[in-house]
Amino acid sequence: MSMRHLAWSLFMSFTLLLAGCGDRDDPQAALEAAVQQLQDNIEAKSTSAVLDQLHGDFLARQELDREWAKRTMALLFLRHKNIKVIALGKNSWIDAAISSKGYTEAQVGLSGAEGLIPDSARHYSVKLEWWLDGGEWKLARLDWE
Repeated sequence: MSMRHLAWSLFMSFTLLLAGCGDRDDPQAALEAAVQQLQDNIEAKSTSAVLDQLHGDFLARQELDREWAKRTMALLFLRHKNIKVIALGKNSWIDAAISSKGYTEAQVGLSGAEGLIPDSARHYSVKLEWWLDGGEWKLARLDWE
């Protein structure tokens, strides 16, 4: 490995490390990380990790609670060996008037498969409302079309 290549690799590693450290105090970056973590947890079929991301007062469609979320995930995860969440476009922002609220709107494809080829796929337009709770963004409201 040439000295130039080594120096470039070290520079890029250091830059990425600094960028990662800066996100800790950036509420927007933390919100986007929470959105990505939710996607990762669903794809990993980790019910407990998803439930940890839900606020205690979570509601979907203004009436469905955390217990509904748990049952729905159990059914989805049992039905499909592989789950893939494809965010076709997403936008997250923090409420300008109430900095402890954040929002995400996304076009999402959700597919499930027993093997490599998906045997079901659906498209949703989702709206998520996040509340800052103890320094962490928790999903409080969920709606979809």
